[in-house]
Amino acid sequence: MTQDLKTRALFYHQHKTPGKIGISPTKPLVTQEDLALAYSPGVAEPVKEIYKDVNNIYKYTARGNMVAVISNGTAILGLGNLGAAAAKPVMEGKAVLFKRFADVDAIDLEVDTSDPDEFISAVKHLGYSFGGINLEDIKAPECFYIEDALRKALDIPVFHDDQHGTAIIVLAGLINAALIAGKELKNLKIIVNGAGAAAIACLDLLTSFEVNKDNVVLCDTLGVVHKGRSKGMNQWKERYATNLSARSLEEAIKGADVFLGLSVKGALSPEMVEKMAPNPIIFALANPDPEITPDQAHSVRNDAIVATGRSDYPNQVNNLMGFPYIFRGALDVRAREINIEMKIAAALTLAKMAREIVPTQVSKAMKGKKMVFGPEYIIPSPFDPRLIIDLPMAVAKAAIETKVAGITDLDLAKYKRDLASRLNPSANYLNTVLSKISKNKRIILADGEDIETIKAAFKIRDRLGCTPIIVGRTKILQPLLNEVGKNNIGGIELTNAVLSKDTEQYILFLYEKLQRLGYTKQDCANLVKNDKNIFSACMLAFGGADSLIMGNTRDYDECFALLSKIVGTSSNIPIFEYYNILDSDNTLMVVDPSPTWSEASANDISQIVLKSAKIMRNLGLVPSVALISYQNFADCKYNARTQEVLSILDSMKVDFEYDGNMTPDVALNPSLMKLYPFCKFSNPANILIMPNSEVSAISLKMLSQLLGTKTHVMGPILSGFKKNIQLHHFTASEIFDMAVISLME
Repeated sequence: MTQDLKTRALFYHQHKTPGKIGISPTKPLVTQEDLALAYSPGVAEPVKEIYKDVNNIYKYTARGNMVAVISNGTAILGLGNLGAAAAKPVMEGKAVLFKRFADVDAIDLEVDTSDPDEFISAVKHLGYSFGGINLEDIKAPECFYIEDALRKALDIPVFHDDQHGTAIIVLAGLINAALIAGKELKNLKIIVNGAGAAAIACLDLLTSFEVNKDNVVLCDTLGVVHKGRSKGMNQWKERYATNLSARSLEEAIKGADVFLGLSVKGALSPEMVEKMAPNPIIFALANPDPEITPDQAHSVRNDAIVATGRSDYPNQVNNLMGFPYIFRGALDVRAREINIEMKIAAALTLAKMAREIVPTQVSKAMKGKKMVFGPEYIIPSPFDPRLIIDLPMAVAKAAIETKVAGITDLDLAKYKRDLASRLNPSANYLNTVLSKISKNKRIILADGEDIETIKAAFKIRDRLGCTPIIVGRTKILQPLLNEVGKNNIGGIELTNAVLSKDTEQYILFLYEKLQRLGYTKQDCANLVKNDKNIFSACMLAFGGADSLIMGNTRDYDECFALLSKIVGTSSNIPIFEYYNILDSDNTLMVVDPSPTWSEASANDISQIVLKSAKIMRNLGLVPSVALISYQNFADCKYNARTQEVLSILDSMKVDFEYDGNMTPDVALNPSLMKLYPFCKFSNPANILIMPNSEVSAISLKMLSQLLGTKTHVMGPILSGFKKNIQLHHFTASEIFDMAVISLME
């Protein structure tokens, strides 16, 4: 990072493989049968089905999730007309963003012509290849003509992101900025500086919503676009020509509520900002350098709300919050176009999202900065995990309502689950668990004074229909609850040793547990009254709730030892931990059989195998258990214990596959498994019983670092206590996940 940006960027694009995108098959291509199905002769079957009905192209090909990112390089970023070849790194980058943020497959196409008719001719015959077309970096006014012609020629969405993506984010930001400034959109006097593609698109969208066209003044390099002006005009500028007598930006800015800049560095001076109306709204979106920086604007107007296109200032107007998710929603309902109603739906969703509680993941991505709706947070972050769910749903619903969707019977609840699982492999798992658990349960959250725990409480209430019981001091909890819940705290209980009518019974209960371990009754009273974790554990053990989540503010081993004494363990199943390694298609359980001692006995492991298999069955999966070793079916350190486990399972006549000793690669790879024909597995294992805690810990730490974004490691998850308990999870989302799992356990 000590190298300059140029050096780092060139190295990034060159190594290890030049460029940023590649192609990976979505079907296996390992055997001769795979090849026969993928190509000749099997491929002839979908060909014939598509010939019978062209809509089958969505059923048998990737068209429904494929977008073309197309440019001729006539307006590359802020660099200008550098041609099609120079546009390729940008288009590849756009394709990567589609995949990373919305799981849309995208391919870049660079059309080497500046002639708009040639460009249109080249693109319009490619329609069957893609489910949508994202036009990019095409100069105005040709971009208007090109987009209009392609929209008429094709039955798939054609979307020029430089225009409409910017407009959607600007509308979302302006809605919130006006709210904070105490102004109504219909009364805003808006000065727009720059009359290119983005500016015109912004005005089209703003005036299609609530902005009054008569209150808009458009300026370009020649000054105010006014009625009767002949120089530098075109049909798109003409729509916004004003009767105002002002002829320059400096004259027009007087008393303006909003400055929207899509022009050049320094176009707006501090002196101009001083002339604006109270609580001015400034969107200085020139890149990489804005028309005015926030510091410059605030030096003369501390009441200004300022947005830019840069990530190093608050309120970044970033198209990344729009185009991936807009196409996601449009593709999922096979929309024929992206119309004005779909754009407005996207903008309203973004605006609403910024006004809600911001997920912890956003603060992490923003280097710990706390995001709260206000003058410096009017637009969501591109890293907000809600975008992949809320925005496509809004766009898809608008497409259906305006009758431009090919799919009209969308199951919204299922669609929401599908969206959640696209970038979060744990979503499918949690949805399966949710379908198995009862509602109206009571869940103790021991670390109530922790803000992440409070956020999780509202998710538990709203998404599970359960009652969170938050333990902590009322004078600290109450303001935090009101802040997070916006004063809507119904359905959430507060408790502590002072408030609870059962405190004295908890003291007697704890004393009975600990009196022969060196504790006096007074010791137990002090513990219950002063330690919220012990109070919570007693409450659970006493039957005051269905499950307990704790450990966010206390050492894991301390919590573990404490719970073992107070709550106790199951009579026949020892306590064990497991992790779930999840991707969009598979669940792999990795089990640590001995978190409390160095090695579990054969009988203990047998019971753990049975419980692990039951957990897997509860997820609707057929268990297949491998007892892991560092050698395959050899006389190794763990062989005698494994043989005893296998004998115990044999005697029980269990109804699932199991085998060992074996290495993880053999347990998971059918090809390697064939080297051992006596192996009992007919399919890869989905439960790996590790030989000890050291192997488990090392394996999981390595996996969590090496696995890609499409795979998620969830855990540790505890099993074997008498009551439902989970420990040591830090963010609101992790606490919520563990609450769900605790109810299944």
